[in-house]
Amino acid sequence: GGSSRGRRQRRGEDVVHPLKVSLEDLYLGTSKKLSLSRNVICSKCNGKGSKSGASMTCPGCQGSGMKVSIRQLGPSMIQQMQHPCNECKGTGETINEKDRCPQCKGEKVVQEKKVLEVIVEKGMQNGQKITFPGEADEAPETVTGDIVFVLQQKDHPKFKRKGEDLFLEHTLSLTEALCGFQFVITHLDGRQLLIKSNPGEVVKPDSCKAINDEGMPLYQRPFMKGKLYIQFTVEFPDSLSPDQVKALEAILPPKPTSQLSDMELDECEETTLYDVNIEEEMRRKQQQAAQEAYEEDEDMHGGAQRVQCAQQ
Repeated sequence: GGSSRGRRQRRGEDVVHPLKVSLEDLYLGTSKKLSLSRNVICSKCNGKGSKSGASMTCPGCQGSGMKVSIRQLGPSMIQQMQHPCNECKGTGETINEKDRCPQCKGEKVVQEKKVLEVIVEKGMQNGQKITFPGEADEAPETVTGDIVFVLQQKDHPKFKRKGEDLFLEHTLSLTEALCGFQFVITHLDGRQLLIKSNPGEVVKPDSCKAINDEGMPLYQRPFMKGKLYIQFTVEFPDSLSPDQVKALEAILPPKPTSQLSDMELDECEETTLYDVNIEEEMRRKQQQAAQEAYEEDEDMHGGAQRVQCAQQ
């Protein structure tokens, strides 16, 4: 049945391109010029494909743009398949060879190279899209689609980003953790930041400190910034000499005294400590448990079969 409404133009497909950017690009903002080629409607024939503007109905598909092929699968079975007509490339019309437009050779479109300037704004996120409306391939009687650039942030060797915040890991020696530290980091815009502890401050392993307004700029509010978090790792010495132990015991707070008497201590059993990699230990135990469960399962199935045989 026919529709009273006008024929709606179909929309062309969007063209999506990934665009790799560094964390510095997203912090400072940047612009990148990219050269792309696309189809545009032929200016000589205005997308008609012919000099006269005329076109014929394709004789191969009678103007439908589709062809139906039938295959015999068996004595009383046939398969019917529909596919685009190869004579008119699914358009439903053909143009006389003599009447074809000399510029587009009857294709209705020609290739054009275009340079697009992609502006990456401060604070943009990984996966964010930058759209150029109507810049994709043109085609007759079609609404042109968009070109879409999807930002892909490359890993940074030093900083990690989570939303508007930046994260940095720094290792301190035990002396720095106990007696104070001072070091310089180079920020994403090249500024040198002096990071130092307060007098008498002790930094515990895996503790975290923050600096306000040194994170990422906020998208479309670049004068506001998130926080910079510094995660501290403390490196302990592998061993100490007896003299070092004595010197430290004289300075550090005293060790807690034992609540047990010498006689009670003599009755205790001595133990031996050894180093373990807890992750590997747990992995090994899981594999062992899985293997035991598998063997138990095999035994149960074998037993069931034997009982069945006995009943028969």
